[in-house]
Amino acid sequence: MSLVAVTGASGKTGWRVVDEALKRGLAVRAIVRPGSVLPAALAEAEQQGRLDVRRLDLSATEALHAALSGCDSLVIATGARPSVDLAGPLKVDAFGVRDQIRACQSVGLKRVVLVSSLCAGRWQHPLNLFGLILVWKRLGERWLEESGLDWTVVRPGGLSEDDSRSEREGVVYSGPNQQESSSLPRRLVARVCLEALETPAASGRIIEITSSPTQQPQALNQWLEAAIPAPG
Repeated sequence: MSLVAVTGASGKTGWRVVDEALKRGLAVRAIVRPGSVLPAALAEAEQQGRLDVRRLDLSATEALHAALSGCDSLVIATGARPSVDLAGPLKVDAFGVRDQIRACQSVGLKRVVLVSSLCAGRWQHPLNLFGLILVWKRLGERWLEESGLDWTVVRPGGLSEDDSRSEREGVVYSGPNQQESSSLPRRLVARVCLEALETPAASGRIIEITSSPTQQPQALNQWLEAAIPAPG
């Protein structure tokens, strides 16, 4: 059975990635900060022996290498939190992603899905008032694109805690820089990340996602088949 690592696994999106992966019967290694408190579903899974949890600082190179060793893929769900430290996004969304990329290269882990953000890289956006967060997210994306790894970037819109929306709404997919607003539940982001891991056509692509109650449910591979022209 392949082993999926998830960083930022105690965060609002990350824990849902872990939860969805466990529901699919995948083996998961959840990587969290030393002081993080696991959501109840993950704490229960750890107690039952269904989830391997590693607690470490991502800047601790040897510990990160050990945590990623033996894993077949990685979902990077780390992200800067609102803070008075305006350098936070630079540290987490750029340098933090770079540290994870380097660790993957060192241990031979090839497949990586990065959770980024809609409008990544745009200077004139209100979110950049928070430490230029979209600028640094784009830098993290670029480092991943240039890494030689087998990568996919998922750019979600505004993130909702309402998981019930995931059963009422379909994902609206697009390529890069085609969507500017709208939201979606974090649960759908988690599902798209896991679908991307399993979909060869998602490799080397930036995929923007939002959701709508008027959008018919569609799997990522179905959208990719329609979006990518058939070869000559």
